[in-house]
Amino acid sequence: MVSTAHSIRSARGFTVIEILMVVAMIGILGAMAVPVMKDVTASIKLNEAARMVEREMQSARLKAVSANRVLRVRLNCPAVGYIRTVEMIPAPDTDVMTRPNYDGPVRTLPMGATVTSLVLQFAPDGTATDVIAGVATAITTPVAVTVSRDGKSKTVTVNNVGKVQLQ
Repeated sequence: MVSTAHSIRSARGFTVIEILMVVAMIGILGAMAVPVMKDVTASIKLNEAARMVEREMQSARLKAVSANRVLRVRLNCPAVGYIRTVEMIPAPDTDVMTRPNYDGPVRTLPMGATVTSLVLQFAPDGTATDVIAGVATAITTPVAVTVSRDGKSKTVTVNNVGKVQLQ
């Protein structure tokens, strides 16, 4: 008789209290995981934005060398949160045939990411200069581009020989 009573009890399944305890434990674990997941997501978006800035600069340098043209990487162009590579044409040149033939796409940084405003110029020999008020200025110490999101930041540095490095 004992064995049949035991088998009848085990065939009934879980009690309401047991199910509520499992649901409560899942809720507690979920509540503990939410802040961690938010931090991970924010970190991923910051890294994505920093890599995008670094890749745009690397690409501009390689394109300047391969096309034998001067290219500029403009941060926050045309507005905050965007990045763009454009070809540099000397100011007095108004000939339609020599106007820039490389005007790169406007790239949007991941939502909430900001970058310091500056313009870097890459020469056909691969070297880099900082553009201040429209004038290319030699880089004496590496230029730091700060990419920020949610109070955290990453730095991309560029030196005078055009080496771009994500830190």
